[in-house]
Amino acid sequence: MKITRVGSQPSSKGPADWFTGTVRIDPLFQTEAPARVQGASVTFEPAARTAWHAHPLGQTLIVTSGVGRVQREGGPIEEIRPGDIVWLAPNEKHWHGASPTTSMTHIAIQESLDGKVVEWLEKVSDEEYKK
Repeated sequence: MKITRVGSQPSSKGPADWFTGTVRIDPLFQTEAPARVQGASVTFEPAARTAWHAHPLGQTLIVTSGVGRVQREGGPIEEIRPGDIVWLAPNEKHWHGASPTTSMTHIAIQESLDGKVVEWLEKVSDEEYKK
């Protein structure tokens, strides 16, 4: 058994290479092999968002506060709110973030495949975000 105490893991700023706007990442858990799941709480300030990306084994988002947006490649932008759970299939190209006027926090859960949890792609342009 392992107990991770609240406040024992430092927050970090979302790297500019992967995010647009102000994003805070709070690690929640990372399991040890043979398990491969990890999770973080991610807070996006208004209009902040990820770059396009994909996860080799998919990703689950659990919205805990605010109003956000998520889009998969070729699909419409979907509004997400507290209590919504979003499943993104393995290798599904997508992005997610806050609405233009409201911050959003979600818990992101994903698994690693051969040590890799995400493939980062190009940034979401302002034009794409505002559709």
